[in-house]
Amino acid sequence: MQRMAHCIGVKPEAIAEYKRVHAAVWPEILDLLGKANIRNYSIFLREPENLLFAYWEYHGNDFAADAARMAESPAMKKWWELCDPMQAPLATRASGEWWASMEEVFHLS
Repeated sequence: MQRMAHCIGVKPEAIAEYKRVHAAVWPEILDLLGKANIRNYSIFLREPENLLFAYWEYHGNDFAADAARMAESPAMKKWWELCDPMQAPLATRASGEWWASMEEVFHLS
């Protein structure tokens, strides 16, 4: 199992809507996440900085392949079309990233 974390900004005017849609994530999206070997997924909001922090545990063997399969799904494309305009990617993210990857520096089991 691999722990993964990412962060991104959220537009202040979109926070209420972001919370609303994530309070009722579409069943198709939840199914796709499970099929992509993603478990224990959480998103946290930090205000007033308006930062989102996502954490999940990846239980597969090839995250790039699982992520690519998810990205091909029409449901996931539609979900991203809904959520992406609410987000504000960090200027310091790596090339090709939307959510900025984070390095794990400590873990206690």
